[in-house]
Amino acid sequence: MTQVATLHAPLSLREHEAIGRNRLLAALPPGDFALLAPHLIETVLDKGTVLQEPGQTIRRVYFPHSGLASIMGVMPEGASIEAAAVGREGGIGLTTGLGSTLAVSRAVVQLQMRAAYLPTATFAEVTERSAAIRAMIVRHNDVLLAQIQQAVACNAVHHVQERLCRWLLQARDRTGSDMLPLTQEFLSGILGVQRTTVTIISRALQAQGVIQVRRGRIQINDARALEARACSCYEAVRGLADQIGGGDCRPPALRLTAGNLGIP
Repeated sequence: MTQVATLHAPLSLREHEAIGRNRLLAALPPGDFALLAPHLIETVLDKGTVLQEPGQTIRRVYFPHSGLASIMGVMPEGASIEAAAVGREGGIGLTTGLGSTLAVSRAVVQLQMRAAYLPTATFAEVTERSAAIRAMIVRHNDVLLAQIQQAVACNAVHHVQERLCRWLLQARDRTGSDMLPLTQEFLSGILGVQRTTVTIISRALQAQGVIQVRRGRIQINDARALEARACSCYEAVRGLADQIGGGDCRPPALRLTAGNLGIP
């Protein structure tokens, strides 16, 4: 398993509470979080780091604090497409807590990720002692499955521009930044389309003042216009993410309401 990471020693409960935590961890009762805290190790995972591969044993459970990872469906011939995205609202490898240790999909970091991790064996041991953690895993798995089903429908029904706008918004929500380190080649792979298609759409959005494409980066100039052009799956997936940990998954400064959009 490829891993490019900066590792740190396990943090104390107080230190975990002092940082911007993963929403799953933040939603746990203090006593249940205290069971996990001594085993959590902070790490920084670079873009392209593969966290799990289909058919291989899952070695670690990750709780992202920032950044973004994709859950990829991999075809027998090697092609892949994103089935779900996971940021600070979720986790990767949580099924190991209930005894399922074989990966059925690829998980790869798409935007540099700060996360806490622990070995799957340790996570399984802690899960046996906590009904709250077991409930968290079940809820997360249900929501992740719903997100994957939504992605299947989205890929089949919605126009590439709508899907591109949705993905940019999801990346913005999870990074808290309007400047995204994304290339058009990367986006074509995520969306499962040709690069020329992404180039044409990006140029159109740039001409409309919605985004600005720079070398290796995309600047979102008008988030409201981008949301107006995104498919309905953006709101649907955001609602699913909210069900995992409670509350809006977007950073406070990025939350849009009917009131500030000028909608009665």
